[in-house]
Amino acid sequence: MNAGTQQLTVIKKMLNKGHARTANARKNILASFLIKGCNIAIGLLLVPLTIHYVNATRYGIWLTLSSIIGWLGFFDIGLGNGLRNKFAEALAKGDHAIARVYVSTTYAILTIIISITLLVFFCVNPFLNWTKILNAPAEMAGELSLLAIIVFSSFALRFVLQLITTILTADQKPARASLFNLFGSAFSLAVIFILTRTTSGNLIYLGLGLAFTPVLVFCTSSLWFYSGDYKRYAPSLKHVDFRLSRSLMGLGLKFFVIQIAAIILYETANIIISQLFGPAEVTPYNIAYRYFGIISMVFSIIMTPYWSAFTEAWHKKDMVWIRSTMRKLDLLSIAGIGVILLMLAVSSFAFRIWVGKDVTVPIGISIVLAAYFIVYVRNMVYIYFLNGVGAVKLQLYSSVAGMIVNIPLAIFLGRRMGVAGVLLSSVILNGINTIWTVIQYKKIINNKATGIWAQ
Repeated sequence: MNAGTQQLTVIKKMLNKGHARTANARKNILASFLIKGCNIAIGLLLVPLTIHYVNATRYGIWLTLSSIIGWLGFFDIGLGNGLRNKFAEALAKGDHAIARVYVSTTYAILTIIISITLLVFFCVNPFLNWTKILNAPAEMAGELSLLAIIVFSSFALRFVLQLITTILTADQKPARASLFNLFGSAFSLAVIFILTRTTSGNLIYLGLGLAFTPVLVFCTSSLWFYSGDYKRYAPSLKHVDFRLSRSLMGLGLKFFVIQIAAIILYETANIIISQLFGPAEVTPYNIAYRYFGIISMVFSIIMTPYWSAFTEAWHKKDMVWIRSTMRKLDLLSIAGIGVILLMLAVSSFAFRIWVGKDVTVPIGISIVLAAYFIVYVRNMVYIYFLNGVGAVKLQLYSSVAGMIVNIPLAIFLGRRMGVAGVLLSSVILNGINTIWTVIQYKKIINNKATGIWAQ
């Protein structure tokens, strides 16, 4: 046995060590790291390439428009997350028939929702003044209206097709699901590179290239999996049962409201910054967000397998595994905070290497975003546990409260502190969540949760 084979054997033993559920998560985490590492590298290349293609202002417009329409992705009434829990629960019980019914019903409901939404958008779009919405030059009115149609149409297709990622993730195979983003990013990079060589900066071409490559990937992947490994769960009209929609929506509606609140709490920054300071200021914020967001991507890779793993463990009453896993994840989040602080210390140097002199990121933005991701990483461990066991009612109320407060607070702080003030609002509100999530987890795991703490 040569050295290479011995090392491979050692790695396999390490991956398979311990509880089968933990070993499966470990394998998915390793594979996801490799996939996401490639994805991050592509993303880092894509940003400066895109900015050079259309300039910082137009890139800011593209980001803002994408954010607005991306919000609509949450309008699945929480069905995606509802399906994730119900599908994982069905697999834990070995009920493959009901799992297929849940899949088919979710596809049917989402298709109806997006068809109605698409029809309404096409009726309303001619009356929308995108130049005012995006605070863009008046001469771009026709261009932005067409761009909105392109982005929304691609979103409508992706809205339904991306359910395959929910199925794979619920089956504790998130690494496979993350491949879709990698392929989409790689194709997008290739498209933008070709555009830089064949055309001058054109926002419409940019929209077509970046919006429809993910659609192609999701369409191809769905056909592949539903005709292969997941054939037994393939959506079918004869397996649609709208009576189960209540079961899906019971938990799904809670996730839906939480998602809407998340939009207000985390995704309105682009709009507020654009309105208060102009589209060009969205770009340095987005650059810094992507930079510090690397740690949240890494932590998401680690946490993703555990949502459905917690669901399975909870329904099998495996509290020993849950306690042990939460202790390890808690320590990992503390290590993540150390990495974020290191990233902050070298941020100015990193930005110069990444985007050169095209964009300058103020240190205030870096500090506030570092604080945001520290809170985010710390909170994620407990939120994933609570989501996995379906105890989301307190999260629902907290999210609604944050949704109401965030925009006026962000505007208030933004007018007094600049762009960093806009971002500080999310730090404050998300920081409050780190208190009650820990308390709720301890109550649930110690079987002391009653009332809203148990829901």
